[in-house]
Amino acid sequence: MPVGERACSRPSSLRMTSRASRTNMNRESYDAVAHQWDETRLLLSDSEKRILDVLLQRTPAGANALDLGCGTGRPIAEYLVSRQLHVTGVDQSAAMLQLARNRLPEQHWILSSLENFEPAGEFAAVIAWDSLFHIPREEHAAVLARVRAVMPRGGRLALTVGGSEHPAFTDTMLGHTFFYDSHSPEAAMALLSGLQFEIILSEFLNLPTTGRDKGRFAIVAEAV
Repeated sequence: MPVGERACSRPSSLRMTSRASRTNMNRESYDAVAHQWDETRLLLSDSEKRILDVLLQRTPAGANALDLGCGTGRPIAEYLVSRQLHVTGVDQSAAMLQLARNRLPEQHWILSSLENFEPAGEFAAVIAWDSLFHIPREEHAAVLARVRAVMPRGGRLALTVGGSEHPAFTDTMLGHTFFYDSHSPEAAMALLSGLQFEIILSEFLNLPTTGRDKGRFAIVAEAV
């Protein structure tokens, strides 16, 4: 499930950690690695660019895009801006968000966890790339319902989820500990269908293994 740049350790199950401590864990870890992450996460992969192009197929220049878990604004928000979209980026890491503000000062940046964020306005494109699986799966439906409420018919959502049905766990990246949890791809797509999305694209970015990799699965869904 997590991205490939990590310096890894064996994942550990996480069953009894409080919501507050999980939120603090990820926020503090991303604050700590913000500059390292920014130096590492430079370019979209070929698969990511292809999937973003599917997301934006019907999105006109000048439309609003919402980037949930925007990080430093590179490379995803940069790509959205290159497509002449107005970006609202949301992230709970103040250090990551400051880099995004410095990089793309004309866009709108909001410091918030995904669980507490209440979107306003209308967004023709929404992306939650490698961010939703940082919060407990029982929170995902509410986050996605709030997203659906601010999307017009025909608007598209791109997101990644874990590639398997696996209990919540912690793992390390760049020497810091992060929390992960996700529905399976099948459950995530069923959840989206129940929120009046039609699945446009669904594919594995990396398959689950018998080891530490829980898999990573991409979805593009259209509001209907």
